[in-house]
Amino acid sequence: MNYDLPYFDQIIERLEALPDSSLARAFERHVHWGYFASPETADDSVERYVAAAEELTRRMCDAAGVADGLTILDVGCGFGGTIDHLNAHLTGCELVGLNIDARQLDRARDLVQPRAENTVSFVEGDACSLPFEDGRFDAVLAVECAFHFRSRKQFFREVRRVSKPGATLVLSDFILNDERMADLGKWLEANEAPSNPFYGSNRIPPASGSYARIAKSAGMQFTLDEDITANTLPTYAAMRRLYREAGLDDGVESTTYLEELARRDFVRYHVLRFTCTP
Repeated sequence: MNYDLPYFDQIIERLEALPDSSLARAFERHVHWGYFASPETADDSVERYVAAAEELTRRMCDAAGVADGLTILDVGCGFGGTIDHLNAHLTGCELVGLNIDARQLDRARDLVQPRAENTVSFVEGDACSLPFEDGRFDAVLAVECAFHFRSRKQFFREVRRVSKPGATLVLSDFILNDERMADLGKWLEANEAPSNPFYGSNRIPPASGSYARIAKSAGMQFTLDEDITANTLPTYAAMRRLYREAGLDDGVESTTYLEELARRDFVRYHVLRFTCTP
């Protein structure tokens, strides 16, 4: 399958070469931004980042209304951290993780062992062409991965197809702040983007309001929009430290650039929920 995941290429290479490193401890389960309840007092330690990444996962699962006995899909499941969280807290569920990158799935299978009458499976596949039958899932999660998809519109159509009526989709994503577009344009003219494609190419965030239109066209209702930008800001320092210690200079440069976009309020981090209409 074709995919553009340069940062995962470099992270996986370092994890294999440095299994006892801070990077390996930090990214054992999650490779996404964290939710810091008290961002003003947060530090860049591995422990704080790991706890914050787990807290973001918990908040998204809670927003999806997951419960015992459901069939749940985690799209872009990474190393299996979200499936591991669900497996630890729920009983009698069918838990399915999907990723386009077989290397990530290999690590996920090593991490998660089913418990409490749960079943767990990890499937290689494309988020825009989900390899599942119609009407299978009660809830779908997509933690910080939609910017990798070739089409958010097609992803929503596929989620609607494989979901039961009334099912929920919860995702997190970076979204442009429409009120700062003029200032963003000026800033971009004066500040050159990193030449390295560490986080992938063509990663332009969607405009505010885009998701509402996409959801409506797919037959889904927009039911939650939570802006948690302030709570995610300490992630940048934590990521920079991890990448610096691992010798990932491209990661340090790209993360610093992204932090500027966030702290200048050009791009905001949202948790979004949608409900499949009957």
